[in-house]
Amino acid sequence: MQIQDRPAAAGTNSGASVGDKHKRDHQDEAASVLGLPSKKLRPPGVRSVGWALVQAARLHRARTGDRLAKLGLFAGQEQVVQALASAGTMTMGDLAALLRVRPPTASKTVTRLAALGIVERRAESGDGRVVRVQLTEAGMAKAEAIERIQEEVEAELLDHLDKTDRRRLRKLLRKAARGLAEAAGASGQTTEADAEIEAEDEAEALAT
Repeated sequence: MQIQDRPAAAGTNSGASVGDKHKRDHQDEAASVLGLPSKKLRPPGVRSVGWALVQAARLHRARTGDRLAKLGLFAGQEQVVQALASAGTMTMGDLAALLRVRPPTASKTVTRLAALGIVERRAESGDGRVVRVQLTEAGMAKAEAIERIQEEVEAELLDHLDKTDRRRLRKLLRKAARGLAEAAGASGQTTEADAEIEAEDEAEALAT
């Protein structure tokens, strides 16, 4: 009995499908040999907002950290320097609230910066229990250098966002930060600085 070959169904290409499968298998095998993740695998939580935020923050921190290292600082310390450069002098409690961290965390950072001669602590006049922190002359110079670094990294971060997207992103991140601060037991209330920025964003949005 003679068996006739049946034509492939319309719209299909069995040869191409098999070839594509072999190609994908070969790519997965090569990735495994090189220690790279297969295309079939995706990072856990890849669709999570938190995951995307962590990845962006990690890259931002790395870019900032590389530049801060040249100033003899670690990422995170620049926030204290910038806060004091803006306020002039602050109590430890106010500084912790502004940075949305626990007072002991702020105190440790201030202690390290004081050892570097960047900040100094003084007892409140009339109440020795209250400690105020301010920048030294060397600290002011660091603050100016940090501002330039922040401008460079900020430009990289927002390069592909227009003004509307930037305002929306700032607003959403502030709301998210307040929620996490409250969950962690730190102050989640809107600070005066937050209120001023939000007012500026609203005024800018109305003007456009």
